[in-house]
Amino acid sequence: MTKGRDTKPHIGIFGRRNNGKSSLINALTAQDIAIVSEVAGTTTDPVKKSIEIAGIGPVVMIDTAGIDDSGELGMKRVGKTKDMLKIIDLAILVIAGNEFDDPEKNLVQDFQTNDLPYLIIHNKTDEVELTPELARLIKETYGVPVIGFSVLHPANMEEVIDLIRTTIPQTAFHRQTLVGDLISYGDVVMLITPIDIEAPEGRMILPQVQVIRDVLDHDGIAVVCKEREVDAFLKKMNPKPALVITDSQVFPKADAAIPKEIPLTSFSIVLARQKGDFINYMKGTPYLSKLGDGDRLLILESCTHHVSCDDIGRVKIPRWLTNFSGKKLEFDVVAGLSKITRPITDYAMVIQCGGCMITRKQVISRLKPAIDAGIPVTNYGMAIAYVHGIYNRAIAPFTKSRSNQVDYL
Repeated sequence: MTKGRDTKPHIGIFGRRNNGKSSLINALTAQDIAIVSEVAGTTTDPVKKSIEIAGIGPVVMIDTAGIDDSGELGMKRVGKTKDMLKIIDLAILVIAGNEFDDPEKNLVQDFQTNDLPYLIIHNKTDEVELTPELARLIKETYGVPVIGFSVLHPANMEEVIDLIRTTIPQTAFHRQTLVGDLISYGDVVMLITPIDIEAPEGRMILPQVQVIRDVLDHDGIAVVCKEREVDAFLKKMNPKPALVITDSQVFPKADAAIPKEIPLTSFSIVLARQKGDFINYMKGTPYLSKLGDGDRLLILESCTHHVSCDDIGRVKIPRWLTNFSGKKLEFDVVAGLSKITRPITDYAMVIQCGGCMITRKQVISRLKPAIDAGIPVTNYGMAIAYVHGIYNRAIAPFTKSRSNQVDYL
């Protein structure tokens, strides 16, 4: 399954085999979205579907294999089920028959480890009612609600939907503005967008499109040009831009061309603030000055794409970092939220792309093992700005004062 190419809220359905997880998805959507069978283990791999739930809106539902699967193949399915915890915004644990034992307790512990909001639904109440004793035990032990439900007689569907609505974090629906808090009505934002071998034919890349839309949503004026036209256009432009955002690959050219009194940053850094762990990025970026011979760096791309001969993540960033540090460095690139095969402690540093194709939850989950292990993390744009000596200028639009900026080490 391709993960992470949808920025709508992700809801995962978990539980034992034949507890009615797939039936619950069908009931929530009033459609036959998921395959339903009385045979335990019908759902073998996570199935992801973009849907609309009345009263909630567009979401991505993920139907998972049973957490009680057995055998060598079953354990692989359980592993894939637990992988979903890193990409979802809300977990729904489906129980039945008043069973709440080690499989459920272990899964709840996984929810808590991943800081994942969750709720519990006791399904098949037409066969076995939820006992008050179990409901009270779950509430007292875990502090989360459990609700009885029957997909065959969904009389309390509104109660279930309301519980989902109140449990899912609002941050899953409301994304922080990219630049809206940096501009005022009528401000001009200049976007510098190179058209090179990596530019897609006939269109612009997603971060550029997202920023243009955000500027328009906040009553600004977006002006788009290539790096070669910046000097000529600035001479004609009146009023001057309130903000300039550049592709990170031409950061040095943009820094030279844009007057120092005009704020300058990059598309990747704008995305880093919206979706990434910006505070830890600022803490981690200066570690680039401490890299030593033999250090291994992990580069995380959020999507899979055609790799050009001068690819930003696989070619340019390794070249720039090697030249900047003067050290012999090793680089691993992991794309599209694939598994990181090496232990995270093998890495001296992690460099995350902007994350335009994935949710903030997915970016944060991706970085969490490194941050927990004390490994410095940074972002494409911030790393590029740092090695070119323009880091403080690049993050200045997002810091409240000069004292909040991070000096070179």
